Amino acid sequence: MSSKKIFTIIFSALFCTTGFAVHAQQNNVPAINTFTAKQAVDYAMKNAVLVKNALIDIELQRQTNKEVTAAALPQITGSGALNYNPNVAVQSFPNFIAAGTYGVLVQNNVKNGNGDPIVAPSDFGFINAAFGSKYSWSGGIDLKQLLFDGQVFVGLMARNETIHNAELAADVTKEQIKANVYKIYYQLVVGQRQIGTINANIDTYEKLLHDTKEIYKNGFAEKLDVDKVQVQLNNLSTQKLKSQNQIDAGMAGLKFLMNMPQQDSLVLADTLSDEELKSNILDENYNYEDRKEFQQLQSLIKLDEYNVRRYKLSKIPTLSFSANYSKSAQRQEFDFFKGPYFTSSFVALHLDVPIFLGGATNAKIAEAKLNLLKTNNNLDQLKSSIDNDVAQSRINMKSAMITMDSQKKNIELAENVYNTTKLKYEQGLGSNQEISQAQADLVTAQNNYYSSLYDAIIAKINFLQAAGKLQ
Repeated sequence: MSSKKIFTIIFSALFCTTGFAVHAQQNNVPAINTFTAKQAVDYAMKNAVLVKNALIDIELQRQTNKEVTAAALPQITGSGALNYNPNVAVQSFPNFIAAGTYGVLVQNNVKNGNGDPIVAPSDFGFINAAFGSKYSWSGGIDLKQLLFDGQVFVGLMARNETIHNAELAADVTKEQIKANVYKIYYQLVVGQRQIGTINANIDTYEKLLHDTKEIYKNGFAEKLDVDKVQVQLNNLSTQKLKSQNQIDAGMAGLKFLMNMPQQDSLVLADTLSDEELKSNILDENYNYEDRKEFQQLQSLIKLDEYNVRRYKLSKIPTLSFSANYSKSAQRQEFDFFKGPYFTSSFVALHLDVPIFLGGATNAKIAEAKLNLLKTNNNLDQLKSSIDNDVAQSRINMKSAMITMDSQKKNIELAENVYNTTKLKYEQGLGSNQEISQAQADLVTAQNNYYSSLYDAIIAKINFLQAAGKLQ
């Protein structure tokens, strides 16, 4: 398996989980986790930050729904005020008292002390008076109840669907993380199998090196033959080191994806056989509804339909009820523990009738309809995308399985060639060059097999993901 393929899947998986999380180790004792692939997925579903945030989004939507519900419930508020006026405001107004008094005197032809009829002056002047008291207190309760508002009622009807949509968004996130965990997990399983094969090859080459040295001591081989085997053994050791580094990097990437502390140990419990890989790959049936993305778009269509209805209902009148009950008192001294107190109250119905809003409502209705049209188009596009994903992944999977079987047969052939060549070499009928070439061909066949095995794993996971059957 090439390092390019290994790091491509690791970093593509990590890129899909951006919103990079920093996990703090809560204690200093590293844990040892032995996980199957399913257990690794379950761990990620509980601990991955993107999953946690998706679940928080569901709770946020619930709180938003409570706000919508609150708009349809009675709104009761209490109020109170205590005022102190060190200087009561003075107001000036025409002297209506003098004007009224003179009017009565003139009307009754009253005469002054000289016996002349009283005549009203032309200007009575102004009165300057302070109205109010130094201390005043008021307290009351207000009640408001929405009786009818089309937009609010549509919001109430859409509450369950908004929660469902948020849950589906979380499911889409989970599906992506699940696929990436499976891919990296089984990539590491393949890498560990490859390490085992490299170890076996090293053991074989160490024996070959020992035998070649013995043959050289007996004069039937050249020093060059010994050096060639030593070079190949060194190459295998280098390959093992590189493969182990790739596995370590992949393990760190898997822990990051799962949000497992890097200090913890992760042991892969699953093995992988060709028979397991080939199971459940012949199912030709799939349903669009099995894909969470499809379900999410269907839910979004319902929400867009609610949106259109909401703006349409905003054209009709709204009706609300309000009531108030209050008490108040005024004093020249700060003493509110005895009367008098004055009571006031009212009840009212409010009817708001939209008459002309400059076309804003019609524009909102048109926008909502266009968004609904876009969502329907996206749903049609998703159907085509699912068809393409399934077709492409099925082709890739079948091709990968055929390649894997072919490479496995190549290993068997290469092993037979190597064993035959080694036997001839040990009997003095073959050359060191022949056995070196046979061993190199065997290593190449083994590497090709593991690369094809990895390709087959990715192809199967992609197929199951495309068909919505990834468990």
